[in-house]
Amino acid sequence: MSQRGQRMQGQPMIVMSEESQRVKDKDAQEHNISAARAVADAVRSTLGPKGMDKMLVDSMGDVTITNDGVTILKEMDIDNPTAEMIIEVAETQEDEAGDGTTTAVAVTGELLKNAEDLLEQDIHPTAIIKGFHLASEKAREEIDNVAEDIDTDDEELLRKVAETSMTGKGAELNKEALSEIIVNAVQQVTVEGTVDLEYVKTETQTGRAAGESELLKGAVISKDPVHDNMPKSAEDADILLLNEAVEIEETDVDTSVNIEDPDQLQNFLDQEEQQLREKVDKIVETGADVVFCQKGIDDMAQHYLAKEGILAVRRVKKSDIGFLKEVLGASVVSDLDSASADDLGTGDVTRDEGDELFYVEGEDSHGVTLLLRGSTDHVVDELERGVTDALDVVAQTVSDGRVVSGGGAIEVEVASRLRDYADSVSGREQLAVEAFADSLELVPRVLAENAGLDSIDTLVDLRSAHENGDERAGLNVHSGEVEDTLDAGVVEPAHAKEQAVSSATEAANLVLKIDDIISAGDLSTDKGDDEAGGPGGGMGGMGGMGGMGGAM
Repeated sequence: MSQRGQRMQGQPMIVMSEESQRVKDKDAQEHNISAARAVADAVRSTLGPKGMDKMLVDSMGDVTITNDGVTILKEMDIDNPTAEMIIEVAETQEDEAGDGTTTAVAVTGELLKNAEDLLEQDIHPTAIIKGFHLASEKAREEIDNVAEDIDTDDEELLRKVAETSMTGKGAELNKEALSEIIVNAVQQVTVEGTVDLEYVKTETQTGRAAGESELLKGAVISKDPVHDNMPKSAEDADILLLNEAVEIEETDVDTSVNIEDPDQLQNFLDQEEQQLREKVDKIVETGADVVFCQKGIDDMAQHYLAKEGILAVRRVKKSDIGFLKEVLGASVVSDLDSASADDLGTGDVTRDEGDELFYVEGEDSHGVTLLLRGSTDHVVDELERGVTDALDVVAQTVSDGRVVSGGGAIEVEVASRLRDYADSVSGREQLAVEAFADSLELVPRVLAENAGLDSIDTLVDLRSAHENGDERAGLNVHSGEVEDTLDAGVVEPAHAKEQAVSSATEAANLVLKIDDIISAGDLSTDKGDDEAGGPGGGMGGMGGMGGMGGAM
């Protein structure tokens, strides 16, 4: 039949290339839900104190061992557009709350699993989306109602928040010592209730135990003096931060010079030496005792600086120079000709020969450095991830001032309240609200599973305790008992829970709203040679859906 004949009969015609793929209606929903659940299942075994670690090996053979949700998802070679949407949930949770990434992703997967059951009952996605939205708003409201306001100067409680965040991660074995320096670090950079973690820097060092990690009120520079005859330390020193090379200035164009007399060559060398001498003289004129230079320092300049008794360090990282600026209250000089004593900062510089580090402390230093130590690179990398999360969580707690009980207590309590709320919701949205409540209870179920406990019995005991009015009842994964987890020291920031609920709901609703997937080619986000994609090829492409070329 001609195209004109088809149009006359009112038949729609969509012309797509042979490489194109299209998945519609229920197939599209099933595919998206399966991809999202695959991502959630990949990280749920890492949840909680008894969670397991993942070993991730990239294409270059580099190994990462971690149970940090967002790190796992970033390192996985995921090649599916829907799966990448779920990864964004973890990234958003990390940016906004600092912790709770595994919870957010796992709840997203559970929401979609329960939504799939509702879809099979012929409940329209729009009703499910509306119900999830209502449940999310109510859940956030109830988290706020259950949350307890705290005194942000309560160091003991803040240490418990840090310890809870680190539990189950590489930092757990030394969590008491680490939590103390984490809380001290946050307090150092808190001004009038506002925490600025930009002034907290972390440095790592291998070869020593994690318990030897320490907090320094200032900066740590992993460099050596440029000359052996320079002093190794300086107290109450005037410090110059330099962003200009102390070297011979090169011309912008290529030039050649014909030399007819050896004296001419000597004159060139003398002029170069004089140029370096002038640069050093300018440094001396500022009154600097120590120079941290972001660029190079010529060998001859090093000699002159050593003769003047000035400690100089070259090739300092840009980030370290910026941090030193805050620690010392100095200005970064980009032109020595304009440098003056006003540009200098004041502080103490000490040398640790064993660790080959400079410790730089300012008089009123606002910046602090966490020096984290571990036996190997893998250990110290995981330690850094755990400490970074704990820093974010403590900072969030100080800023927000609210905490909730951990161990699944808040999830069970909110789920119970949502079921009561569902009775007031009319229509099929009521079923979605109840499904949302069931999804929240995934957290205590997975905590129990990962601890080797019976998840059903645990959930029954938790529900019973909350029905009897114990809002703080959570799971002690070590004993398997239900107890007041807030008193037991399992404390989490309320904001992290609210953010996890919000992120999971928005991601689930976004997936549910899709009923048609159209791709100009392979439904893969990786356009390289590897068409399998995904971890083990499990999430790559659309497997078995074939081309959708021609008229549809």
